[in-house]
Amino acid sequence: MKKYFFTSESVTEGHPDKICDQISDKILDAVLKNDPQGHCCCECFTTTGLVVIGGEITTSTYVAIAKIVRKTLKEIGYTNSAFGIDYESCAVMIVIDEQSTDIAQGENKEKGEHHAMGAGDQGMMFGYACNETPEYMPLPITLAHKLTAKLAEVRKNGTLKYLRPDGKSQVTVEYENDKPIGVNTVVVAAQHDEDISLDNLKKDIIENVIKPVLGDYFNDDIKILINETGKFVKGGPAADTGLTGRKIIVDTYGGMGRHGGGCFSGKGPNKQDRSGAYMARYVAKNLVAAGLANRLEIEVSYAIGYPEPLSIMANSFGTSNLSDEELEKIIREHFDFTPQGIINNLDLLKPIYAQTASYGHFGRNDLDLPWEKLDKVEELKKYLITKS
Repeated sequence: MKKYFFTSESVTEGHPDKICDQISDKILDAVLKNDPQGHCCCECFTTTGLVVIGGEITTSTYVAIAKIVRKTLKEIGYTNSAFGIDYESCAVMIVIDEQSTDIAQGENKEKGEHHAMGAGDQGMMFGYACNETPEYMPLPITLAHKLTAKLAEVRKNGTLKYLRPDGKSQVTVEYENDKPIGVNTVVVAAQHDEDISLDNLKKDIIENVIKPVLGDYFNDDIKILINETGKFVKGGPAADTGLTGRKIIVDTYGGMGRHGGGCFSGKGPNKQDRSGAYMARYVAKNLVAAGLANRLEIEVSYAIGYPEPLSIMANSFGTSNLSDEELEKIIREHFDFTPQGIINNLDLLKPIYAQTASYGHFGRNDLDLPWEKLDKVEELKKYLITKS
């Protein structure tokens, strides 16, 4: 009997890195809203009283970048410099250039070497799905995201008025034979006003955040650690610099399954770091939902300017009645992994990205995301077999 513990973390929308992810994706959405063929690769950096926007953007539309920065900070809740940054008084520095013409040529099917849309960069991307939650996601990251989202909810709706925007969660789940059997530990870090006692904060977090999120998983044996330094008043960019793309494991599967290393936020769908990973998730989720595997990881790789994926690999971790080679053959037959095919099939030229920049890009049943749809399940069920 195989037992182990697995841990995943999440961060709130007010975490400095997540501030940057949201700003980058809101700039991307602003480009795509009026210029679906525009190209954006936008980075953000924030520290005490400062937000810096850099990167490459080629577009025919006007993007009010400074306005987006301040509006995003305000929506998150950074309305007072004591919280870590203030949307009205912070400085905004913009350093934007156009996309390299060499890269643009490789992505243009008329001008490119292969007369088809080439990949926007080289690299490998992974997608993952499992059947241990309704979201087809690992339980640790699912609960961790729900905890941080709940922290933001009770702060914004006034239930816990003393909370400030920054925060984190971490959940450790016990597994037996690769199935979750219970929650072992919950860690929460919640930024707060100066005048709230730690004892009251802990009681409030347990009653208003942890218990509602864990539901049936909650019991008195769970180890709960809340603000273990004793104080979390100073937070946000004043306490910790933020950077786009620094929470790639938070954004994906919480460490369950591998990662190719490329972040998502600020990158348009012409960049395979984003669109390739979305496609791999879409395929893995549909195969698992169809019953072809209990767990499935897919790797895909690309060369810049080249229109076909260099490799596609399936790994079912021994949970399928089909071999991994058979699963790969099914994937190649039913899914188009070319850059243009991904964009067309998932309809990725729309301004849909800012909503993914907090609380995960996958397993978001609260959002209508094209890579989360299960439209291939019935078609794939024909491959279900029973081996004696």
